[in-house]
Amino acid sequence: MENKINNIQKTGFYIALYGMALVLIWIGIFKFTPTEAKGIKSLVENSPLMSWMYGSMSDLAVSKLIGVIEIVTGILLVLQPVSARLGFIGGIFSTITFFITLTFIFSTPNAFAKVDGVWIPDQFLLKDIMALGISIYTIAVSAKQLQLSKTKMEAVREYRGSVI
Repeated sequence: MENKINNIQKTGFYIALYGMALVLIWIGIFKFTPTEAKGIKSLVENSPLMSWMYGSMSDLAVSKLIGVIEIVTGILLVLQPVSARLGFIGGIFSTITFFITLTFIFSTPNAFAKVDGVWIPDQFLLKDIMALGISIYTIAVSAKQLQLSKTKMEAVREYRGSVI
């Protein structure tokens, strides 16, 4: 029974991981278009963490830089099953990415709208709460895999030392 639960957990993890990677890569590619450069400008230019970029780059250059970061992050996440180290780095990159995008809720004018008497944040940004959680979980899974790999290597070295 525990094995089935572990398989379900792994399946859920990889669906979430690949889904997030797909979104990052897809949106990253879209960042190379003038439409997306215009679309993100109000978010980025009002961010205390990112607004400085417009002082030295064009709207499209800022968007492309963000797109490259998103694509690289997505690729690192896709490689997590092959390399826990790359997955760990991807998890850190995506955690930073989604933390920053969540700050847009507070720094962007009109990020909250009142609908039928209820204040709601921009739904585009709201999904990033889940992505932040998946990112942090990816760091933990990758770190655990790295620790297990290190423990196995130490056991092999210890065994080789005792045989010789």
